[in-house]
Amino acid sequence: MKKTALAEAIRNTIAELKVIVEPDAMARYGTDWTSAYTPNPIAVVLPKKVEEVQAIVRFARQHKLALVPSGGRTGLSGGAVAAGGELVVAFDRMDKIGPVNTLEQTVVCQAGVVTAHLQQCAEQHGLLYPVDFASSGSSQIGGNISTNAGGIKVMRYGMTRQWVAGLTAVTGAGDIVRLNSSLSKNNTGYDLSQLFIGAEGTLGFVVEAVMRLTRQPRNLSVILLAAPNSSALASTLQLFRQTIELTACEFFSEQALRYVVDKGLATHPFASSSPFYALMEFESDEGQMLEPVMALFEQAVQKGWVNDGVISQNSSQYHSLWRCRECIGEAIAHRRPHKNDIAVPLSKLPQFFEAVPTVVRQAYADCEVIWFGHLGDGNIHLNVLKPDSWSQEIFAQHCHDVNQQIFAIVQQLGGSISAEHGVGLAKKGDLHYSRTTQEIDLMRAIKQVFDPDGIMNPGKIFDSTA
Repeated sequence: MKKTALAEAIRNTIAELKVIVEPDAMARYGTDWTSAYTPNPIAVVLPKKVEEVQAIVRFARQHKLALVPSGGRTGLSGGAVAAGGELVVAFDRMDKIGPVNTLEQTVVCQAGVVTAHLQQCAEQHGLLYPVDFASSGSSQIGGNISTNAGGIKVMRYGMTRQWVAGLTAVTGAGDIVRLNSSLSKNNTGYDLSQLFIGAEGTLGFVVEAVMRLTRQPRNLSVILLAAPNSSALASTLQLFRQTIELTACEFFSEQALRYVVDKGLATHPFASSSPFYALMEFESDEGQMLEPVMALFEQAVQKGWVNDGVISQNSSQYHSLWRCRECIGEAIAHRRPHKNDIAVPLSKLPQFFEAVPTVVRQAYADCEVIWFGHLGDGNIHLNVLKPDSWSQEIFAQHCHDVNQQIFAIVQQLGGSISAEHGVGLAKKGDLHYSRTTQEIDLMRAIKQVFDPDGIMNPGKIFDSTA
């Protein structure tokens, strides 16, 4: 079916549905932050109601059209890419936030609600939506749920999964399923809502969710520690966690910090540089935690794990220190880095920091490698920058080859090849490093139940047939 004929057929079937066939707009809606795929959707539809999403799915089943969901399109694995003539379902117009239930500490959100808007809504009621990451200003709740988004506060608050009290989805069969409402206790068999969280739209599209909220933290402070090597980072984290409940623990290299400083996004917090830094955030109500934090800092110095440190004394210093970490992605974006998003159990961090840097030094001898990530939950972001003399094709193939070495180590350590960015198109060929053949077969069987025609974001996570 041609684009114009399809658009007319959809408009005749679903009244008031917004349909887009303009090439520039379709290219924008048909991709995400990955750049390895050329968007080629047949059209874009923007529903405003749950029933319109249901009608779209039923229309797609009838006309054998594949569907791709589109939220904030901030993904890094190609999960929202429409490269094969799919119909894109964009949720921008489904952006209503229901009233906050202060007793249950929940709020109902449509799929298109921007993450930052949910955070602001919670704050207006003296509450917190704690899942936070760099793209919170443009990512949408439906996409967050579908990718089980993480971010900088996972070690204290967990992933998006922990904050979904219930959800409504439209399955690939065109059914509306309302799962769990907002119950804290519901021990009546399978919790089907959990299947849709992290499924990347392959079972159905999340259209609405009841999101949990929590109390605001009290007087957050950060301490930034300079470390002589990556192995010292894991030891320092273990030392601090024995005494203090951290809300975040991030790390980054001097190379990463240098990009941020050179871009004018932050000032260097130390007079002299160190190879690595750990940033730890904690609640310091009325300064009560500062004394034990300083005692731990002194212990780390004595053990040779830390060279220097600085602690925030006010809100301005707090935000200034955080910029050293938060601005890294922005500072290196112009280099279009190859990104690894890997994780290992915290107990295996010492082995990871011994094995993987050895591979990286040898395999990427001609490349600049930027280390940073969420140390507190074992999630490491390895960013490889392309040498100017290399073509994009040669660089991509080289990174793919090196990935096999890195992923093999991650597999041996019981880790994941994708801690928070999802699988999408980019990583489905490497899924076997994190999932067994039996697990993948079970996922295919589950997809068949919810999406009998295979129209929901096909080709993402895995191919429908082995």
